[in-house]
Amino acid sequence: MSTRLICVDDVSPQRWRNGGGVTRELLAWPSVEAWRVRVSVADVAVDGPFSSFPAVERWFAVLDGNGVELTVGGTRHRLTVEDAPLRFSGEAATACRLLDGPTRDLNLMLRGVRGGMFAALAGQRWRPRAAKCGLFAAVAGRCGGVKDLAVPAGSLLWFDEAPASLDFVPADAGVAAVGWWLAATPQENAAWA
Repeated sequence: MSTRLICVDDVSPQRWRNGGGVTRELLAWPSVEAWRVRVSVADVAVDGPFSSFPAVERWFAVLDGNGVELTVGGTRHRLTVEDAPLRFSGEAATACRLLDGPTRDLNLMLRGVRGGMFAALAGQRWRPRAAKCGLFAAVAGRCGGVKDLAVPAGSLLWFDEAPASLDFVPADAGVAAVGWWLAATPQENAAWA
């Protein structure tokens, strides 16, 4: 089973397509040019619009900061680090307003595949129903599944072949919310090329 570990701080920031912020692309599968699954962490310092991604399903969660108000297709959504991720269409007109200062946000984008982003809780077993999956760890700890892997804070652990189950035990026993599980599988039951 192939796994990848990508630390946010090891990835160079890139300007957004619309110039309104910077992002660190942690994963683009199967390639940067023709991705179907993309995981990134964005640093947002100013209010402004999101780039449009037609035919893309987006998931968004606040990792750090006081949160944002996203207006997606005219509907407002207030999001903080304690809220569930927001799922929305990448082609919907989306504006971001910072609630009180800069934020760091996790993004999952899916094109031609299904998937989602789910809260990872300390020691809680997760059974992905997906071809590929991952964990974005907000805190340091160990991810158990096929093998026990050390995962630093602020990093993505990605499985090219999803194990039957996973769990995460944080290094700090007092932490309950430890990050986000990410899942992606083909729209149909055929294997990915």
